[in-house]
Amino acid sequence: MSRRRRAVIATRLYTPEVTAASFRMEALAHALAADSDVTVLSTKPPRDTVIADAPGVVVRRAPVLRDRSGAIRGYIPYLSFDVPLFFRLLARRSDVVVAEAPPTTGFAAAIAAFLTRRPLVYYPGDVWTDAVASMDAPGPVVAVMRFVERFVLRRATRSLAVSDEVAERLAAIGGRPERVVTVGNGIDTTVFRPDVVPHEAERPYFVYTGTMSEWQQPDVFIRALALLPDEDIELRFFGQGAVEEELKELAAQLVPGRVHFGGLVGPATSASWIRGAVGALVSIVPGIGYDFARPTKTYAAAAVGTPVLFTGAETGGEVVRAGGLGEAVGFDPEEVAVAMRRLLDEWASGETEGARAGRAAWAVDNASLATVGARAADVVRGARRGSRSNAK
Repeated sequence: MSRRRRAVIATRLYTPEVTAASFRMEALAHALAADSDVTVLSTKPPRDTVIADAPGVVVRRAPVLRDRSGAIRGYIPYLSFDVPLFFRLLARRSDVVVAEAPPTTGFAAAIAAFLTRRPLVYYPGDVWTDAVASMDAPGPVVAVMRFVERFVLRRATRSLAVSDEVAERLAAIGGRPERVVTVGNGIDTTVFRPDVVPHEAERPYFVYTGTMSEWQQPDVFIRALALLPDEDIELRFFGQGAVEEELKELAAQLVPGRVHFGGLVGPATSASWIRGAVGALVSIVPGIGYDFARPTKTYAAAAVGTPVLFTGAETGGEVVRAGGLGEAVGFDPEEVAVAMRRLLDEWASGETEGARAGRAAWAVDNASLATVGARAADVVRGARRGSRSNAK
């Protein structure tokens, strides 16, 4: 009887943390577990987080440095995971190593994989150094991170991309095109679905979920709300990020009492809030290096049938337009405000509810995370079977 294969997944974010990365890695882990022994090396989640790992995957969590909001953000916190990870990987037997971003994690995994003669599969959600450059990081920092990212891509037997646009960028910065495989992106359609019980609020609201960062600049939605003083609506933010405090200050100045921040919530709670919303807010700042992004927020909203209000770069807007998922407008508060009015009218008339089933069906057909996980697992299995010569 042949031995079951063994896979190790290295990721600083894993469920129950609510991030696109943690959902992707969980989907991959469970898809691989169908025919492999899978171990996930990750971090201990913030205090009071309830851990309920599903059977079939072994998750080993280690302490890590987090900021006051509970996020792992910055190079020292990254290294507090990456340095111990290197030794954890050396000590654990496996047939393949899968590493999630940032590139520093990929670097630790690449060196460990090289020393133990195991293939590496790199699974970044985006192009990390593009994000660093978009935040006006010092030139030397961008150069070092670009070198690290290029090294990981060169060492990886395979790299997994969430879209064709990301695949092109990975190849452009040093990845070998024949080793970069697009597996897509998606959402857990067993959690995000149209029959979720909607959250009941006193007033109609738009909802923003997930990361609040410089390359999203969700202040555009607060500025748009300020242009609608006569509308009885609110904004609800859930998640965390580098610009969260700035958003709170701006909201207090422009629209006091009309914007609420709910912090981190679990997937089921997030789905309920999205289900009850007039629209789900999604933004990507155009022209700063992230125009290729297709945010997971779009898929989450579509899966529960709530219309998306997307503002920003063309790629994300095209997803919304092509799928009939809602509104896609320029990155401008006035355009966003006009789109908010349209979605409010559709919500009041019942048109939103009438289109719910169609949007949810699109998500099942085009953005199922289970399907994405299965595709990624097939690539990992292929890398596991491949020879070391593929990575030279």
